[in-house]
Amino acid sequence: MDLLEAIVLGLVQGLTEFLPISSSGHLRIVPAFAGWEDPGAAFTAVIQLGTMAAVVVYFRHDLARIARTWLASLRDPARRPELDARLGWYIILGSIPISVFGLAFADQIENGARDLYLIGATLIALGLLLLVAEKAARHDRDITSLTRRDAIVVGCAQALALIPGVSRSGATITAGLFLGLDRVAAARFSFLLSIPAVVLSGLYQVPDIFGAGGGAGVAPTILATALAFVSGYASIAFLLRFLTTHTTAVFVAYRVALGVLVIALVAAGAIA
Repeated sequence: MDLLEAIVLGLVQGLTEFLPISSSGHLRIVPAFAGWEDPGAAFTAVIQLGTMAAVVVYFRHDLARIARTWLASLRDPARRPELDARLGWYIILGSIPISVFGLAFADQIENGARDLYLIGATLIALGLLLLVAEKAARHDRDITSLTRRDAIVVGCAQALALIPGVSRSGATITAGLFLGLDRVAAARFSFLLSIPAVVLSGLYQVPDIFGAGGGAGVAPTILATALAFVSGYASIAFLLRFLTTHTTAVFVAYRVALGVLVIALVAAGAIA
């Protein structure tokens, strides 16, 4: 991988990780459109550490408060009903499904799940599901109303993001909307929940990308990860502001249009 590819893919990763349009799908689609080689699931997982650094920095005060309160609640049962103590448990609980399925289906994710027909189809399917969620959602629950059931449901939805094209934020925001959360609460919990899963996924794949024969190379991967951090931070700030006054309709339209385009181009033999 040359530096131009690293720059483009790093920016793409950061800009699409937190928008409900699938970063892993875009990291497969963009190289196909540009005539580059597929960077692979390992490269995708490692540069996601850049976007996870962005979400940690952006929510650093929230995370520090959650960690302090959760640890205090282990010693003092009276603090367990507090929101931050509950969020600590909900993040742990919601991270279990993707961790289990990620290990169980590692080979399928690395190979068959990166098929462009599948990515195009999942872009369309999740986009339409997000549209249904927008129409059906009550939008009357904020983040203080989260329950263990919500964490489990959103966590299971996050596991679907192991399939490129689904979108981690897309799946979790969709689940949150179906549960009645308002858009900002759904997005905020989605971002917090993403941290353990993506950090563990990236660390698990580091030996593959930096080990002997690693496809992308050390320097391009480091550059892409740094750019993913910068653009990811901007993407978080944008989406949280955007969802206070807008629906997710623009992302639905984009997903469906891109999915149709990908399938048409693959069928025509223009990309592979």
